[in-house]
Amino acid sequence: MPKGPSPSVAQMSNKRFEALTPLATYLAPPSPHNRINIVTDSIGSGSLFGGVGTALIFATLLANKLGANLRIITRTERPQAENVDHILSVYGLALQGEIQFKFLPPYDHRESIDFSETESFITTSWWTTSATLASVPASSIIYLLQEDERMFYPFGDDRLKCEAILRNSDIQFVINTQLLFDHFVSEGFINIAQHGYWFEPSFPTQVFHPRPIQNKSKYKFFFYARPNNLRNLFYLGLEVIDAAIAQQILDPAEWEIILVGKDIPDIVFEGDLAPTKHENMSWSEYADLVGSIDLGLSLMYTPHPSYPPLDLVASGAVVVTNRFSNKQSLDQYSANLICVNADREALLCAMREGVALAKDKGRREQNLQNNGLGTDWRLSFADIIERLAGNI
Repeated sequence: MPKGPSPSVAQMSNKRFEALTPLATYLAPPSPHNRINIVTDSIGSGSLFGGVGTALIFATLLANKLGANLRIITRTERPQAENVDHILSVYGLALQGEIQFKFLPPYDHRESIDFSETESFITTSWWTTSATLASVPASSIIYLLQEDERMFYPFGDDRLKCEAILRNSDIQFVINTQLLFDHFVSEGFINIAQHGYWFEPSFPTQVFHPRPIQNKSKYKFFFYARPNNLRNLFYLGLEVIDAAIAQQILDPAEWEIILVGKDIPDIVFEGDLAPTKHENMSWSEYADLVGSIDLGLSLMYTPHPSYPPLDLVASGAVVVTNRFSNKQSLDQYSANLICVNADREALLCAMREGVALAKDKGRREQNLQNNGLGTDWRLSFADIIERLAGNI
């Protein structure tokens, strides 16, 4: 069978890094109405937790400040408009201007978007930033950076391309948490030190609060289970839970074991114990669940604390998580957060401590009342939006 023609270097590279395909754009005259754009992979139900939800909140508040419309550009899935309404309504927010949606997949060269030189683009990853940089002025880009995204990859082409974007000195960076900002500064990212802003996320009490449960027969244990997101240390977490059950730290007679995440395989723990699994939850369903949890194990092998530990402690739970780099303690958020080395024995000891604290309702409640978490997204972003508004 004859072989077809060999691909060129450009064809091979473009196929491998399809997500970096530039946005197809054309320049339009300035509009009387300003516009804020979000460029993200998806706003599907499985993508909304954490970072994408934060991007929608940030963009809405910025658009309202500027009296601008909002356009959401997705790259991998068609936008689901109802999900935006759901997120904003849960947080008591509303966009004052118009909202538009555009599906602009990298592989479809027939689709394009208009833009004017007065509008801004909020990007949500290094690859959406790269695709946007190729098509609009760098000065119009606000990169909402919520992780050291180099750590998604082994040392190779992806990591190298990611770092090149992270070191770009022509775009503005908005960093999720001071911990992550300080990490980048310590890693020598002078551009972020000079042109970056950081914020602390908020956990409004109307969303994140303990849920009263009548006739509760068992304590509830939560594990954040994402086997395909390697930084969440899925297998270490399973080993810790299995050992905790075997050692009666988590006594199945007292504890319901709940796994929450995505792509969770079927599994049984010590004693043939099958956990309860939750996937593809709506935001309100997720908030109701975390408000019922007593103890959580949520791992993140990066500098960012990640959202689930903060969601849980904001809702009254005790959480065991791991240290990394400058993330050595999370006491500034809550005394109900137990942060130890990412080591099986250290985590088991922390689980024992966590069980005792979860059962001590008085101390646990006092820690909740004294936590240092913000509760108003308007305050989280207030200073940043004021500064950005002066530059846009």
